[in-house]
Amino acid sequence: MTQGERGFVGWTWFVLWRVVLGMVLLLLILLLTLRFVPPPTSSFMLQSPYPVRQQWVSIDTLPGHVALAMVASEDQRFPKHFGVDLSAISDALEQSEEGGGLRGASTISQQTAKNLLLWPGRSLVRKGMEAGLAVSLEVIWGKKRILEVYLNIAEFGKGIYGVEAASQHYFAKPASKLTINEAARLAVLLPGPRSRDARQLTPYLRQRVAWVERQMQQLGAGYLDTIFN
Repeated sequence: MTQGERGFVGWTWFVLWRVVLGMVLLLLILLLTLRFVPPPTSSFMLQSPYPVRQQWVSIDTLPGHVALAMVASEDQRFPKHFGVDLSAISDALEQSEEGGGLRGASTISQQTAKNLLLWPGRSLVRKGMEAGLAVSLEVIWGKKRILEVYLNIAEFGKGIYGVEAASQHYFAKPASKLTINEAARLAVLLPGPRSRDARQLTPYLRQRVAWVERQMQQLGAGYLDTIFN
């Protein structure tokens, strides 16, 4: 390699690292800002083919069972892991090896990172970015803020984002008035919100609601107290 070629390679790496460092700093600034400011939109909202309905609501104004229903349904180890649940991943891989199919093992932290900043899909690149962002959210935001943002940006129907918009759409009431059963009904929409309706549950979803309610009872009303205090 000539001196000129070495100089070009060195200059290229210098520029590349500057670009990467700049992107990391911008991301940190964004996450620090969103630690205190409600996100005005999300990546999934921007990609939605439907008109978006969303209204921010503080987690402190919601009944405790609303957050508990989502945790019971989606990520029961949420208070205990650090963004990525290695135990759930291990269980999912073991189930896949036994012929049960590869099920999802994403935590609420990962789902928040994906919905807020990434795109749909199952590529390894996206999953790797999702995991890295989830850990970053744990460090910068903490559990309570992650759960608050999740409750406000998760999709609960065609263009319906957040528990406030979902509560108004399905039950014609603010999320602060949701009952335990209504919170469980919203929770079971999350794996397939565009094909499910909290007012017209299939037999399978009615069973799922009953399961979520049992899980909530077993976890206990104070299960999330450690992340709120």
